[in-house]
Amino acid sequence: MSGDAERRDGAPADEAPLDAAHRTAGSDGADGSRSAAEPGERSELAGEFGRQLAAAAERSGLGALARDERLSGRDLLTAIGGVRGILEALLPGLVFLVVYSSLTSFAHLETQAALIPALAASVGLAVVFTIARVVVKGQPTQAIAGLVGVLASAGLSLWTGRAEDNYVLGFWTNGVYATVLLVSVLVRWPVIGLIVGFLMNDGLAWRQDRRKLRAAQFLTLVWVGLFVARLAVQLPFYFAQNVEALGATRLLMGVPLYALVLVFTWLVVRAVYPAKDAAAE
Repeated sequence: MSGDAERRDGAPADEAPLDAAHRTAGSDGADGSRSAAEPGERSELAGEFGRQLAAAAERSGLGALARDERLSGRDLLTAIGGVRGILEALLPGLVFLVVYSSLTSFAHLETQAALIPALAASVGLAVVFTIARVVVKGQPTQAIAGLVGVLASAGLSLWTGRAEDNYVLGFWTNGVYATVLLVSVLVRWPVIGLIVGFLMNDGLAWRQDRRKLRAAQFLTLVWVGLFVARLAVQLPFYFAQNVEALGATRLLMGVPLYALVLVFTWLVVRAVYPAKDAAAE
């Protein structure tokens, strides 16, 4: 009987249920506190990520564009990189395409023979742009990023001996962007909402507004569509080894298409954040 009256640890049997209840309650309380903390931690991480994205967007001129009551051509031009940024984005690719096409079509050179001078011209122009940024004491980040991309693409193309491989890294970049944006929509933290929220001094409050949340999800999906459309149009030309068509569509679906989607984004943002609301915030 005494063995039944006491537990193995020596505690009375009638205290066991109470002790177990305390342990269960403590465990449930800890689990509950952890569960309550997890959404807060996610919000904090998302907020920090959004602030970093918004800061980068602000530096690029997107902040001024987002807050414009009327679409300003000057702010739009700044947001897509300015005249110099546009030239840095377009000219290396254009020079590669023109030189390669001229040498293969008019000079009738073989692909290997035309590839090296075309890549040299493209890389050389990117180097010139980077040096120019440093000399004028501007922000060389964009030019350096462009130079790294041009060098990496040229290196891959030289390694494989295929001109169309000069565009492969761009495919990966578009694929990664599309994937990240799509995942952000699926987890209900759309990236465009994070950027716009902090640019418009709304922080994370937009997630509590169904209209703003839906707009953020919609705009993020629009940007997903941009990156997917590039892949859908350009990949067939890549597999067909049609360098001329691939290079041309790459140029047309680069800065021009980016600018169009940016204007559409501005229109939706201004509809969701009217000028009076933005001023109040």
